Amino acid sequence: MEIILELLKITIPAVAVMVTSYFVIKHMLDAQYRRQELELRREISKSITPNKINAYERIVLFLERIHPAELVLRVHRKGMNSQKFQAELVKTVREEFQHNLTQQLYVSNTAWGYIRNSKEETIKLINVASSKVPDNASAIDLSNMIFQIMGKIEQHPVDIAKDYLKQELRKVLR
Repeated sequence: MEIILELLKITIPAVAVMVTSYFVIKHMLDAQYRRQELELRREISKSITPNKINAYERIVLFLERIHPAELVLRVHRKGMNSQKFQAELVKTVREEFQHNLTQQLYVSNTAWGYIRNSKEETIKLINVASSKVPDNASAIDLSNMIFQIMGKIEQHPVDIAKDYLKQELRKVLR
């Protein structure tokens, strides 16, 4: 019996020290893991934020380039007829969009929806304007029709998308 008491005197404190050590070490390791995870998130954030800003810049540039007023002036070449001009306008919008597809990784789904809608509405506007001019019309006639239709639109989807992107970027930078 005396041997059991002696063993208990040694074992109980040893077990208590082991259990306490286990919890202290576990707490320290958990805290260290959280610090490392936080540091990793900061590093990722530091590397992604410039990419996000760059993506927003590129998307705004894309939207500027497909705005009908800018697009008509940039794509028009002397001697084009309306059909060739329409085809070039639509082709340019689609190419610009394809060139910027990867930027969707850095913007919200809502923002990307506005961007896609801008592209589709710009193409739709070009096609509607083209249907309202005679087949033998010049590119200038088509340009004038595009500007007439634009004058009737309160706010073009390109402008709506740019406004949304600006709001979203402000939130990202906070």
